[in-house]
Amino acid sequence: MIAPLRPTHRVLAAGPRHSLGIRPDGTALAAGADPEGAEHVGNWTDLVSVAAGGVHAAANTGRSHSLGLRSDGTVLAAGWNAQGQCEVAEWSRVVAIAAGWRRSVGVRSDGTALAVGRAGEGACGVGTWREIVDVCCGDWHTVGLAADGTARAAGNSRRGQCDVGQWGGLRAVAAGHLHTVGLTAKGTVVLAGDHGDGRGAVTEWAGIVAIASGSHHVLGLREDGSVLSTAPTPTGRCASAAGTDVVAIAAGTAHSLAVRADGTVAAAGDDSWGQCAVDDWFLLPTVPALAR
Repeated sequence: MIAPLRPTHRVLAAGPRHSLGIRPDGTALAAGADPEGAEHVGNWTDLVSVAAGGVHAAANTGRSHSLGLRSDGTVLAAGWNAQGQCEVAEWSRVVAIAAGWRRSVGVRSDGTALAVGRAGEGACGVGTWREIVDVCCGDWHTVGLAADGTARAAGNSRRGQCDVGQWGGLRAVAAGHLHTVGLTAKGTVVLAGDHGDGRGAVTEWAGIVAIASGSHHVLGLREDGSVLSTAPTPTGRCASAAGTDVVAIAAGTAHSLAVRADGTVAAAGDDSWGQCAVDDWFLLPTVPALAR
């Protein structure tokens, strides 16, 4: 029997220039140097999930923000707030969070969704969504995972990244610059939007238990604890260096993170701002989707 869908609490997250993690005591860790201070999360406590905004790789969009979901359902924010994406102080009863470019999205315990930030492309248009259990953000689009395993999408779809209405049997969703990926209950991956940069290969993956997407690359965590990546090896974005005991993954604009079963963290990819300086991290490796 397939377990019912429930919100995903993420113990690590990756942005353009910073990385976030949650210690076993619920406090936050950060690496990197964001121009707007998205890494300033040192006073955050009682965390159950983190998210990092800004997946776009263009040089003029390096600023980002961070979100933290607390066990009481409230949300914390730090960093870039040019369009109100950090205005989450009044949110309550939140069970899942996601951060995109100039945008924050949450799921309430009643399955409704809420969003703040840039409204220009319509990616904050989630107010009518119902029975949602999880969300993810691309640059200009937002995708919601419904309790029945279907997906909803809002925002710019010029490359077809919002064409997810026919998907079913999903366990997770992830979004990047101009694409969306979905993980099915069978362990396969579906793709909508731009297939470039090798992303089309995800449709051939099998035995996948978790997915993550950066600006242009997609990660897949396999049943055996190894990691697949659509990024060419020379880019360094593949988290294969983590070995075969990985329990959680995250993808930033041009770097990747992986949590091992012992709580240690591996990073690969762009380290221009120190976002891969996670060798001394120890996180609580609790990922409900995995039971190995």
